[in-house]
Amino acid sequence: MGSRIRIQCINKTDRYNAYERIRNIGGINDDGSRWKLTLNDAISYIENGTYSFYVSQGGATVDVIVASNNGYKYLKTRNDDLHPNNLLSLPECP
Repeated sequence: MGSRIRIQCINKTDRYNAYERIRNIGGINDDGSRWKLTLNDAISYIENGTYSFYVSQGGATVDVIVASNNGYKYLKTRNDDLHPNNLLSLPECP
């Protein structure tokens, strides 16, 4: 498996709808620069093993996985019993 990367922010198509599709994920590199990927790129990287992603909040680290609903792929965290969803509750990426 490729590099393991922390997701620290997201962009959604409609920030007020908690179930709306994520448009971008992003974070901060070790050198302080920002990175951002489209949803489709992130899904491709996970599926081909280039990268794995995770979210870390409140001392808990949870893997981000690709899920599918009626052929529609999206990102979500593995079940961790935290509410609200720790991926969807991340701040907006600049």
